[in-house]
Amino acid sequence: MRPPEEVIRELAREWLVKADMDLSAAWALLGTGEHSATVAFHAQQAAEKALKGFLVWRQVEFPKTHDIKRLLVLCGSVDADLVGSLAAAAELTPYGVDYRYPGDYPPASMEAAESALMIADRVVASVVERLLAEQPRQ
Repeated sequence: MRPPEEVIRELAREWLVKADMDLSAAWALLGTGEHSATVAFHAQQAAEKALKGFLVWRQVEFPKTHDIKRLLVLCGSVDADLVGSLAAAAELTPYGVDYRYPGDYPPASMEAAESALMIADRVVASVVERLLAEQPRQ
């Protein structure tokens, strides 16, 4: 049986791999100059998954949610410094909820999609940096 710490590290790593896949997809789509709502959706997903990976690492339970602000509050309960630099990520939530399905909302411009992607990139990079700093030395 694997030690609990190893299981936690592996699950957190899996969340971060998923976040990285969403970032990669969003960057690739951004390069086409099309599908701005899909770029923004993947940006939101990347940020959400990175934050959930952080919460797993820190062993903080979280609900099934796409609400970035709610996830940031939970992250802030164990690391206020990390969250302070990522407050702008809360604006990504509509891209993971409203833009996911047909509805009455304004179209996402390519500029908005690029901004969302830059924010998500910062979230993922900040979480990875923080977790690498906390990783036990072997």
